[in-house]
Amino acid sequence: MDVFQVVGPLVCTYRHPGMGNLPLRVLRDRKGKLQVAVDTIGSNPGSWVFTISGSAARLALDDKALITDLTIGGVIDFWE
Repeated sequence: MDVFQVVGPLVCTYRHPGMGNLPLRVLRDRKGKLQVAVDTIGSNPGSWVFTISGSAARLALDDKALITDLTIGGVIDFWE
C-alpha cells in the first residue's frame, strides 16, 4: 500500500479489452514520481489516496478478470 495525490484523469482513445471501462487516474507520490491507477471510488484531483498494488490490485475490483497492477483503494480524509 502506498499513498499518492491524484493529479487528474487519464483519457485513452483505445484500451485493451481486459481493462474494462473503469476510469484511470494519474497519481503523484511525495517525491513527484507519476503512476497510473484504476479508480474504483471516484477520486478527485488534489485528493490524497491509498493504493493497492501487484496481484492484490485485481482483488479490489468487482470483476476479477480485469487487468490492473495499481488500484485506488480509498481517499484519505485526515492524516498527521
